[in-house]
Amino acid sequence: MKKICCIVVFLLLAGCAATTTPNTNSVLWVRTSAEYPACTHQAYNAARQSIERALSDTQWTAALEQSSNYSDLPPAVIFDIDETVLDSSVYQAGLVADHTAFQQKTWDQWLATQSAEPIAGAVDFIRFLQSRGVAVIFITNRECVPRPEDLSSCPQKIDTLENLNALGITGIDENHVLLKNAFPDWGAEKANRRAFAADKYRILMLFGDDLGDFIPDVKKDITPGKRKELALQFKGNWGTRWFMLPNPMYGSWQRVLQTPGAGYLKGKF
Repeated sequence: MKKICCIVVFLLLAGCAATTTPNTNSVLWVRTSAEYPACTHQAYNAARQSIERALSDTQWTAALEQSSNYSDLPPAVIFDIDETVLDSSVYQAGLVADHTAFQQKTWDQWLATQSAEPIAGAVDFIRFLQSRGVAVIFITNRECVPRPEDLSSCPQKIDTLENLNALGITGIDENHVLLKNAFPDWGAEKANRRAFAADKYRILMLFGDDLGDFIPDVKKDITPGKRKELALQFKGNWGTRWFMLPNPMYGSWQRVLQTPGAGYLKGKF
């Protein structure tokens, strides 16, 4: 009897392993929880409270890359795209359901559908910025990758703009959508693209779901503890100039963990 019970337990555990992945709860939280849109609305509502002060103070800037003599530059706000303005959790849910990992090919196929829904609060806030004469700039690690059937050098930019337009985010200058690898030196690190934007605009605010959307050199060759130190170093920026949206599904916070990540569950790091 004991042997039979052990076999039953083993089969039950095996069945659970076959129907779940480590990312299941993270994706479920984004897809189903009331707490998630509450967090995103909270970020965009808080930003609206600071925008007039940011506009009137010509010394105000959110970009660490902003050089001197920027007070006369026109104002702009920089946004990441996925999990900041557009919701790609449908793609993440598909990975969980299929027990697969991220692949550039499947990601690009999903981008081509132009079907991402908006992050709660994003559309209204972007329209508000545009009504105040603030330029909207997107810095995203959606990657420019030519497609055999497409003559465009960066069809992903077209997909992104059309997806934004369909959701009511219109009037975006195509030169304000800065994708990874659109130019040779535009890699996953976003600092040079922020510097590119800051050369032409006074950057009022930054929005993202990853520390790398705000601070350079935090995506590799760094410990989780050091990343926390950097976040605290700039604690005065959070909620005034910098607005972090929650994303438990993926991000550079995972990539800096040593394998296995479970080793971080005990003790300090």
